[in-house]
Amino acid sequence: MTRPVRTFVAFTALLLAAAPLAAQRPAAGDVQVRWLGHATFEVVSKGGTRILIDPFITENPTTPDSLKSLERYRGADRPAAILVSHAHSDHSADAKAVAQASGAPVVSAAEWVPKLELPEAQSKGGNVGGTFRFGDVTVRLVPAMHSSEPGRALGFVLEFEGGRTLYHTGDTWIFGDMALIQELYRPDIILLGVGGSAWTQDPRTAAAAVRKFFRPSVIVPMHFGTGFPGLATEAEVRQVFAGDRRVAMMKPGETRRF
Repeated sequence: MTRPVRTFVAFTALLLAAAPLAAQRPAAGDVQVRWLGHATFEVVSKGGTRILIDPFITENPTTPDSLKSLERYRGADRPAAILVSHAHSDHSADAKAVAQASGAPVVSAAEWVPKLELPEAQSKGGNVGGTFRFGDVTVRLVPAMHSSEPGRALGFVLEFEGGRTLYHTGDTWIFGDMALIQELYRPDIILLGVGGSAWTQDPRTAAAAVRKFFRPSVIVPMHFGTGFPGLATEAEVRQVFAGDRRVAMMKPGETRRF
């Protein structure tokens, strides 16, 4: 066998070996995401499991009035779990009220969750590396480079049946262990904090974090345009991410399937 033929055979074998992996990759469109403004999202899996993240709703200046009533969480919008990245009020303000309305458990730092004084079944305190399961969604607790009192700041990776993953960064700055989040969980959808000001990473730093550490198919910027002093505007975010076709600029109240 000549050298060119051997090279062709080896290359073909590699393609055939990779084909089953490619075939197993889940199709896009099976994860529903609704942005309520700031860092608040409702995520619904293909199996119908609804996860509410960082509930800052009733006093959120960008949440549409039609979605501000927490009574809806008693009915069709009842979440299976409420995830709170940290104790700051612009991420946690409505956690207890939604839990009381819905009966859903709150997942957050172990030191903070007891402060809500919820029934034991609804108190799901954890720490970095922790795992929780709700319906067909596995929730992984990962680090965030930010402050919180009590407890520590977290990010969340949601793993869906079929293999897709979603990463909510929480309030964070770029940090080296993002490489481990990519290695372990390979987030396909990233809800990316870009707000800047005195509190968290700005759009350019957030874009650098994605370039350096991640390979998502969808990037949803968040934590901007809320009207708080110094936060990045929509125009500033668009300027930084211009030309990146993976970026989905959502409007508060908007629902998309990814």
